[in-house]
Amino acid sequence: MAKKEEQPRIPNWSIHVKKGIPYFRIQTYDADGKRFDIYGKTEQEVKQKYLRAQEEIEAAKFRKLNPTVREYSEKWLEMHSAVIQPSTLKGYTLAVKNYIVKPLGDMYMSDVTADDVKLAMVAVSKRSSATYSLVNMLFKSIFYSAQYSNLIRDNPTEKINAKGGIPRKEKEALTDAQAKLLLDTIRDLPPYVFVMIGLYAGLRREEILGLQWDCVFLDVPTPYIAVRRAWHTDHNRPVVTRELKTPAAKRDIPIPQPLVDCLKEEKAKSISDYVIADKNGDPLSYSQFNRIWNYIRVRGTQERTLYKYVNGQAIQKKFKPELGQKCVNREEIVYCLDFKVTPHQLRHTYITNLIHAGVDPKTVQYLAGHENSKVTMDIYAKAKYNRPEELSDVVNDALISQTDSDEC
Repeated sequence: MAKKEEQPRIPNWSIHVKKGIPYFRIQTYDADGKRFDIYGKTEQEVKQKYLRAQEEIEAAKFRKLNPTVREYSEKWLEMHSAVIQPSTLKGYTLAVKNYIVKPLGDMYMSDVTADDVKLAMVAVSKRSSATYSLVNMLFKSIFYSAQYSNLIRDNPTEKINAKGGIPRKEKEALTDAQAKLLLDTIRDLPPYVFVMIGLYAGLRREEILGLQWDCVFLDVPTPYIAVRRAWHTDHNRPVVTRELKTPAAKRDIPIPQPLVDCLKEEKAKSISDYVIADKNGDPLSYSQFNRIWNYIRVRGTQERTLYKYVNGQAIQKKFKPELGQKCVNREEIVYCLDFKVTPHQLRHTYITNLIHAGVDPKTVQYLAGHENSKVTMDIYAKAKYNRPEELSDVVNDALISQTDSDEC
């Protein structure tokens, strides 16, 4: 004979008068241990409400102790929202949604196995190595946090391979000829000052767009820029704070004369506290910066996709401009940049030029604002030792000297 399911014991009720009307009341506790009251007009009604509430409380307790991957991932992101940059949180949230919640979101954290995680990482392995590394970190952080909180006993992410994804193409610095051509091409155009600061001071994009004139010292014996602010956007709206990427990003950078002259000219006509601002003197939004950078993009010879509308239907067409060719619709635009330029490439060029000039790694690390010396040394090694013509004499002297010594 099947055992009859036991009904939960119903606490004693009491009479409570509200606005002159008597109600039956039962006091109980929610899933977090907080007391709350249940009311009913009759004894039967208050008891039924109590039983329904108990079912919901038990379900809430179960969910609290057995969250799904979606629920705990959202909780983990919320817990970290107070200690990471908004732009970083945005990237984390997108990665969690696409690569963790999408394949595993409906599973309970305690039910996820190592095989489940490895299968989820298959799709990530087809993305860039940077994306793979990010998702790998997020997977491990989320599940280690759950294990630390005793929500899971075993961690299924322990054995995930830390390396994967498509290797990123090595960053290339602009040559002196490319940098000169770029500056000559955009002189008197909106991105000129941004590019000058990137090439001659090596600031990050967010540092350039957050730069104010009170941190630009031009009339001192050694002109310099003090990096004290950073820019980011929230739903396309600019936000400038004193919270930099890392403590090492706070630095004072001496600037050469070409940049001094450029900034003096710009400051003389500026109406804003910001070095780079919109027509109202406000910091740029994300879309405004993209429009400014487009002055460079449209002058490149990279293949692009054009759309022509015929009878309301968009027809796609590939177009590869020829060097020196004029834009059909805008004759003032000439396709003269046969190399791709990104905002970060300006900073990379600055760092590479310092290394080629013989600046020691610790000084490069300070000027670049690198928190980790490994980042500096990786760039240093590639820039310094990837030039056979400069290493030839060193290698020959070392080996020939060794051979001569052996013969003696």
